Amino acid sequence: MLLAQISDLHLDGSDRATRRAVRVMDHLRALPRPVDAVLVTGDIADHGTEAEYEEAARILDAPFPVLPCPGNHDARPAYRKALLEEAPGAGPVNRVHHVAGVAILMCDSTIPGRDEGRLDEETLAWADTTLAELPRGTRALIAFHQPPVELHHPLPDSCMLERPGDLAALLDAHPRVAAVLTGHAHTAAASTFAGRPLIVGPAITWTLRMPWEGDRAADRDQPPGLAFHVLGDDARLTTHYRVVI
Repeated sequence: MLLAQISDLHLDGSDRATRRAVRVMDHLRALPRPVDAVLVTGDIADHGTEAEYEEAARILDAPFPVLPCPGNHDARPAYRKALLEEAPGAGPVNRVHHVAGVAILMCDSTIPGRDEGRLDEETLAWADTTLAELPRGTRALIAFHQPPVELHHPLPDSCMLERPGDLAALLDAHPRVAAVLTGHAHTAAASTFAGRPLIVGPAITWTLRMPWEGDRAADRDQPPGLAFHVLGDDARLTTHYRVVI
């Protein structure tokens, strides 16, 4: 199974944001081996307006499944209406997708109006029920926006997932989950969490510079990046990062 992960498009109506997102999607459409799906791990819009999601829907239209989840810059009612073509609503946007025999849970970790995230009781209950009801032997992946642990500086603690122990308990109860995929950090990172690979996809909009890379926190000149994930028959996840020139 081959998945691509993109994150943090921050579409704001500017030519720059549009060009970067289009460049990455054109790259994915041109691959000689099509991906099984593309995961978009949040901050699709910059201001959460319907116009931004209408643009996102045009850019993300592809011959393969594109599976989004919201980030802290996204607004649930407009996201539902303009991107998902559903009735607007303020509750968590949680979806499960079945791709190539794998269940991919795209979870809403946002707290409206705040940068930090949380898997609330409704989302945790939904994920627990969804995983419990999967057919025997089905593998699963969980994706959401805010990482559950601090992966690098200068990303503040306030931007992390609150109450990561709730996620750890969910993973402990469901060993079929092969990996956790997030965004938000704007820089590619990899670690482990609750015994699973924890992979952070790089941002489309701009890259976060590490302290040893210079004084600027945001490097807007770096080309957009993405991650490719290969999930083998043994449920082992291999990740490759790539920039799109």
